[in-house]
Amino acid sequence: MKYTKLGNSDLSVSRICMGCMGFGNPQKGMHSWTLDEQNSKVIVKRGLELGVNFFDTAISYQGGTGEEYLGRILRDLARREDVVVATKFPPRTQAEIDAGISGSQHVQNMLDQSLKNLGMDYIDLYIVHAWDYNTPIFDILDGLNNAVTLGKVRAIGISNCYAYQLAKANALAEAHGFPKFVSVQGHYNLIFREEEREMARLCAEDNIAMTPYSALASGRLAKRPGESSKRLEQDSYAKGKYDATAGPDSQIIDRVSELADKYGVSMTEISLAWLLTKVTSPVVGATKLHHIEGAAKAIDLELTPNELQYLEEPYVPHKLVGVMAQNS
Repeated sequence: MKYTKLGNSDLSVSRICMGCMGFGNPQKGMHSWTLDEQNSKVIVKRGLELGVNFFDTAISYQGGTGEEYLGRILRDLARREDVVVATKFPPRTQAEIDAGISGSQHVQNMLDQSLKNLGMDYIDLYIVHAWDYNTPIFDILDGLNNAVTLGKVRAIGISNCYAYQLAKANALAEAHGFPKFVSVQGHYNLIFREEEREMARLCAEDNIAMTPYSALASGRLAKRPGESSKRLEQDSYAKGKYDATAGPDSQIIDRVSELADKYGVSMTEISLAWLLTKVTSPVVGATKLHHIEGAAKAIDLELTPNELQYLEEPYVPHKLVGVMAQNS
């Protein structure tokens, strides 16, 4: 495993971040393919053995049980100071708005619940899960500043936002002496590269870490044509993100498969080897041992400039999908 600093923070993270959305009680979430606690523990244990120290979850994953599983597992398997735990909180609900709960109070409430779920005294990276269009960003930054000042959070990040929003937020934070966002978690992979238009350039200039989700396009960049899986068949959210562009995307997937055969490696390794040339630490969801094992192997695979270009060549512009499409 290789390690790097997370943007302008002092957090040292593995080049692979284990995405833990697949952990938690399926009866309390939107996914039927999540793992129970014992099977989640097997995955985390293997990740730790491979040198992964960076774990990403969210309060919304399976009604908070995802955080609960991860917290208990890490207490059992690792020293707190040896792991970097990231979790995310959602925008204010309409009920909170109606009740007069401010953005700053919302951050505090969400943070305290996540700390309780995780069974931890602090969170290494606390992430705004999506831009809150109903709350002044100053209020969110104020709440995050309080959390850092109290020692409950070490660094802050943001997910699902536009480059102008990230730039605006960090400029406001700098003006008021608040902590700035050190990372952004957006939708970015070999078949969805819209982050390259503006976000990637902003991050490169300001040393903001990119830790993209959907690194393997919900398994599409890891499966050969005709292969399937429970998640590919049942994940309606992912279908909404990728099914409309399956035709043009298939050309890229075919090239991933071709290079995998050339190197005698998995498609996961090829897809992530490409992404690792672009970002700090991709979030790779793992619900099977080979998911995290393939991701770890990708660290040492170096594709040639011509091969990188070969993978990129068929790409065509994509419409925004998922959370970003809802906010466009």
